[in-house]
Amino acid sequence: MDSDQITDLVEDIAKRARKASLELATLPTETKNRFLLQLADRLVEESGAIIEANALDLEAAQALELSEPMIERLTFNPERIEAMAEGVRQVAALPDPVGAEIERLAPPKGFDLRKIRVPMGVIGIIYESRPNVTIDCAVLCLKSGNASILRGGKEAFHSNMKLAEIIRECLSATGICEDAVQLIPTTDRWALSVLLKQDETVHCIIPRGGENLIRFTVENSRIPVIKHYTGVCSLYIDAGADPEMAESILINAKCQRPSVCNAVENLILHQDAAELLPGLAKALHDQGVELRVDEKAKALLLASGLPLTDANDEDFFTEYNDLIISITVVADTNEAVQFINTHGSGHSDAIVSRNTESVALFLNGVDSATVYHNASTRFTDGFEFGLGAEIGISTDRLHARGPMGLNELCTYKYVIHGKGEIK
Repeated sequence: MDSDQITDLVEDIAKRARKASLELATLPTETKNRFLLQLADRLVEESGAIIEANALDLEAAQALELSEPMIERLTFNPERIEAMAEGVRQVAALPDPVGAEIERLAPPKGFDLRKIRVPMGVIGIIYESRPNVTIDCAVLCLKSGNASILRGGKEAFHSNMKLAEIIRECLSATGICEDAVQLIPTTDRWALSVLLKQDETVHCIIPRGGENLIRFTVENSRIPVIKHYTGVCSLYIDAGADPEMAESILINAKCQRPSVCNAVENLILHQDAAELLPGLAKALHDQGVELRVDEKAKALLLASGLPLTDANDEDFFTEYNDLIISITVVADTNEAVQFINTHGSGHSDAIVSRNTESVALFLNGVDSATVYHNASTRFTDGFEFGLGAEIGISTDRLHARGPMGLNELCTYKYVIHGKGEIK
């Protein structure tokens, strides 16, 4: 397709999505849940076909020599498909946010005034690599009464197209307008540029992917954008921390799935916990993690014999999405908080500590969307938070922050019942 054809295609998709959104706003909860449960079943039934489509994407990824973490994010297997289906079932089991009363006010005139949760309208989601985002975003938008326009990356094109086909079939089978969920059927960059200019029909854009994609979206969109640029997450180990807990949380947060945005990139130790560093560093090394250390950390690890890389300041600002970690040592918790607020991205940060004062200082002082005490940052996830799934993790401050579930996909309106009042 040439640019004019792509423009016409995307504009038509946006107009049809807006029309569908007006129907979705009043769709009964029972109908939405019937679609979700049918979709969950179909995903499991179609596992073979989904994996077959995914194999085409994996073959192309190998040819493009994508990194192992990127290929890992792209890969479907029966277990991941079942987990994806379970997330859909969880969304079906959640309360419908549409129509929920947020607040009841008492204006001087005496009429009944309520703030009611309503859908945003049309939400555009732009994402890379992870094809499960197609399902997560589609079901969350639909349950919250929003139409969705999905624009996936070229890496997962075949997987996304197959998932979109299954979604359309389930929409049709449950009597819901098929335009409620639409996937832009091209990965041409021009389609993204056109989508970002549909401010008359699209009400919100949510980009999920690398920093370059997100910055391009923000700089070129006429539509409000909810985003996070990077996931530079830190783990701080306080003086007197439980050694076994510290190692367990560190290995989970860094190594369990290093390619995701809630994996830890920086390890920070209190100087009075320095004796833990050699053991922690060895545990990381045994998991294949490259150790990038500042001067203080290096001095504590020279005798360990472990391979070390000198860290520069830029390393502590870096989201590696890989088995690499930057390590520093600080004088106290206050310095750790300052370090995180300077180098972090406001995503997810954790403290391992037995000291209630240190914990309070950390949780109150770290300026991030999610902060943890004695738990892994890997829990920053809609599924883990009991939201069923998430449409993204916002590090913004307006409207939504942290994992975005159903409530965060709604806005509100005021509904007034009067008894003939006039001004």
